[in-house]
Amino acid sequence: MSPIYLDYNATTPIDPQVAEAMLPYLHQHFGNPSSSHAYGQTTADAVDRARDQLAGMLGCDAEEVIFTSGGTESNNHAIKGVSGAYRQRGNHIITSSVEHPAVLEVCRWLETQGLRVTYLPVDSFGAVDPPQVEAALTPETVLVSIMHANNEVGTIQPLREIAAIAHHHGALMHTDAAQSVGKIPVNVDDLDVDLLSIAGHKLYAPKGIGALYIRKGVRLEKLMHGAGHEMGWRAGTENVLHTVGLGQACQMIHENLPAYGSHLARMRDRLEKGLSQHIPDLWINGDPENRLPNTCSVSFENLEANTLLSQLEGLAASAGAACHADRVEVSSVLAAMALPLHYAMGTLRFSVGRFTTQEEIDQAVVEIVRVVARQKQAQEVGD
Repeated sequence: MSPIYLDYNATTPIDPQVAEAMLPYLHQHFGNPSSSHAYGQTTADAVDRARDQLAGMLGCDAEEVIFTSGGTESNNHAIKGVSGAYRQRGNHIITSSVEHPAVLEVCRWLETQGLRVTYLPVDSFGAVDPPQVEAALTPETVLVSIMHANNEVGTIQPLREIAAIAHHHGALMHTDAAQSVGKIPVNVDDLDVDLLSIAGHKLYAPKGIGALYIRKGVRLEKLMHGAGHEMGWRAGTENVLHTVGLGQACQMIHENLPAYGSHLARMRDRLEKGLSQHIPDLWINGDPENRLPNTCSVSFENLEANTLLSQLEGLAASAGAACHADRVEVSSVLAAMALPLHYAMGTLRFSVGRFTTQEEIDQAVVEIVRVVARQKQAQEVGD
């Protein structure tokens, strides 16, 4: 079987059109955007164009977008920045128990600095209940940070409802949108968010580039100090090559999102249908109605995820649990969802992408069914 990549939530390849847009800035245009001469003006114009492209995709003004090194930096800047700038107002942050480590670890560090953090539970689908957000809010709450869509199970959070509650109580709203951009509509006004993080390598742009949307009027403490790059928000000479790539990727999403989303849903649904037909006790994780169109998190009863993954020849996916001799380590997301251990231990995440084909899905189904059947047979023999 030819290698099949079904781990697009981990990272995406650079789209050929993105690579083509980057080439002149790899071979020819090398100027520092801060330089006043023609070399610098050429690259400065390229950065401005990329900012416009990203703003067009998000439905915001270009001056509300800054470029970063990726989603992790964007999350750090948003959360640490708000906690520092609004420390006089309050010292409480609300987040969820299913966030990416780039949010959770920031919050845990802030706790060591004297801030209080509430980690909200989720339901069995991995969704936050908006009334629980309201119950957790206090006069000291300065920020609510809830991801747009979960990277493991694909559940889409009720962000607009949560944002309305946060704003009613005077708190700012941040979302990590690394997994949602390019798969479902992401418009800052529709979501009613004040801060939004993007990771380039999740949307067919290069690794090492990201962006942070900062609504006008929001104050942030600086994360990077130096010269006045990025409108004074982030010091450091701009990564022109990757910024151009991110801009092109965002332009393509802005123009083609319905087609992208439709293809993803067809491939994901074909995969789930094929597996369900051959594996009756298959458990599909995430909200069946509000889920990313490309994400398929499935659990195989009483089987071990790492063992399955190691035997799936030529197929790239991710495991949701690791089984050791004396214990089973389940991902924090599956644990928060209270997925029964006999299912959680056998959880795999398959995430399809823009370049996934029907033929690849059909081959993957055959391979997954083969490995699962072999594991169940071995289990029965062992019993």
